[in-house]
Amino acid sequence: MHIWSDHERSAESKMAAIEKNTGDGLITGALTPDQVQIFLTTLKEIRPDYEELRNKVIYQERWNSLHVRLDVLGNEINRTVEPTTRIETPMNMDRIPTLQRDIDDGRISGGLPVREEQEFQARLDSIRRDYLMMSEGGRPISCEERVDVSLRLDSLAREMKKYR
Repeated sequence: MHIWSDHERSAESKMAAIEKNTGDGLITGALTPDQVQIFLTTLKEIRPDYEELRNKVIYQERWNSLHVRLDVLGNEINRTVEPTTRIETPMNMDRIPTLQRDIDDGRISGGLPVREEQEFQARLDSIRRDYLMMSEGGRPISCEERVDVSLRLDSLAREMKKYR
């Protein structure tokens, strides 16, 4: 057994970074107050384990376990903040409900023939499904994928304009 002061310092740094990243995320709007609360509650649950290990002679595996928990929390915060820093992604996602409203309005008003309404709805559903599959599990969407979705949304919007 050894005293792992480097582990102690590293854990302190990770906890400070988590607190800073959640605060920055709240300030920039990348994180909601509820998300910040969840992340800080998780950190608060980890902190007693850290306090228990501090200034004691323990096995390295206990420190490793603590560091893994801190890394998982830090990575989760980064994944949550990251998508909102990409401007193109929210723009595509915001366009889908707008086009859905246009299809619904056309159906309700009778200004959109049934056949076209069904075709437009099927295309929008396909785009939505593909977009959600691309971003599944917090995976970043590539530039090519964003462009593809954007072009498909543009094409659908152009064709729908003919019926307004």
